[in-house]
Amino acid sequence: MVLRTIGINNCNIQGLAEQCCTTSVWTVDLAYLLQKFNVGFSYFTITLGANPNYSVETFYKEQLPTDLVRVDMLFQKARSAGIKIECGSISGVEISLMILSGNYIAIALVDQYKLSHSWMEDVIVPGFYGSDSGYTGHYILICGYDANSDEFEIRDPASCRKREKVTSKCLEEARKSFGTDEDLLLVSVFAILLLHSALRPSTLVLCYNLL
Repeated sequence: MVLRTIGINNCNIQGLAEQCCTTSVWTVDLAYLLQKFNVGFSYFTITLGANPNYSVETFYKEQLPTDLVRVDMLFQKARSAGIKIECGSISGVEISLMILSGNYIAIALVDQYKLSHSWMEDVIVPGFYGSDSGYTGHYILICGYDANSDEFEIRDPASCRKREKVTSKCLEEARKSFGTDEDLLLVSVFAILLLHSALRPSTLVLCYNLL
């Protein structure tokens, strides 16, 4: 989705998966992938490396022992690879302001269960659906914000709908769930568009493919 937005269309899911060299994709893998395509971005996380405490989550349990060394190595080599990683938490307000500027879109790691179910807490009895379901890691693209309704517009690869809207409360709960490290890749859209448009004038027309 992000690559199409900035006018890079000569790739497919299979090709991208091969470049990641793993089926257990972490945010740092996506950062290296964006770097390969010369995409300008900022990487924010509250944990520098793989968190061994996630081994209690079913989602991580099977693959985490194998991933620990690989992921930590990617973090260690990030600076030399030209990838700057910021350790810190980004608030929903900060994200909304950056999205509203029109200069950024964001890739966020969320708990898929909380993303799809937390809105029910606002319209039904809180806790009605329980909290027994474990963490399920999932990536979404944040591409818009409506200040009047306090909702973010997202693109969800798991959804059959082209456009989705979630409340800021729902997104915060899903984005800051245990297991996400609050991982966020803030992609600079226009800097890359200008770079590509120097080679392909039609690129600017493609910038809102997702919008």
